[in-house]
Amino acid sequence: MDHNLKKLIEAGEGQQLDFKYCVSDSRKIARTLSAFSNSDGGRLLIGVRDNGSIAGISSDEEIYMVDTAANLFCRPEITYTIKQHTTGGKTILEVEVARGNKRPYQAKDDDGRWLTYFRHNDQNLLANRVLRQVWRKEEKGRGVLVKFGKAENALMYYLKENGSITTSKFRKIARISPYRAEAILANLILFKVVKMNASEKGFTYELFPVEK
Repeated sequence: MDHNLKKLIEAGEGQQLDFKYCVSDSRKIARTLSAFSNSDGGRLLIGVRDNGSIAGISSDEEIYMVDTAANLFCRPEITYTIKQHTTGGKTILEVEVARGNKRPYQAKDDDGRWLTYFRHNDQNLLANRVLRQVWRKEEKGRGVLVKFGKAENALMYYLKENGSITTSKFRKIARISPYRAEAILANLILFKVVKMNASEKGFTYELFPVEK
């Protein structure tokens, strides 16, 4: 086995690495490809079990399914590179995706809905509206102006006293619309004043740690 591939597998799944035992559905691959494109890029190893053991792929069908995922089940289409590795008579596919420059990328689910995912540690999570705003503002590349008014000051005070906050809680304490609350949080994330914490349970926000 290629030394670099061996090191990758030994490191285990994470922010930029996902294992797939096999491909039975292009939509599941689309979810991972879009999540990598929306985040830091990454590699998908097909033919590797979650515990890192080698299963190998069964046929060239997997290559076709990756192509289908990237071109039909992702929008915009996702550019990727693919390599085949052989070890112990078994073939592993390595699919590499760079961080995209047309975010947000979306993946089509079984019901025909286009959903936006991002990579968080070893999981693909659904992005919320705040994160999607952050991406849109980053892709535009224009400066963001933040004025500190009552809502921003109420947020800062609450975070200093309580540590973290949800969007709905911010909305309530500042008495502002959901859209305005999301826009303020997105701007403060871009300015590294606030940072987002994500989990399967949802999103919270806290003050960005100050470097000492």
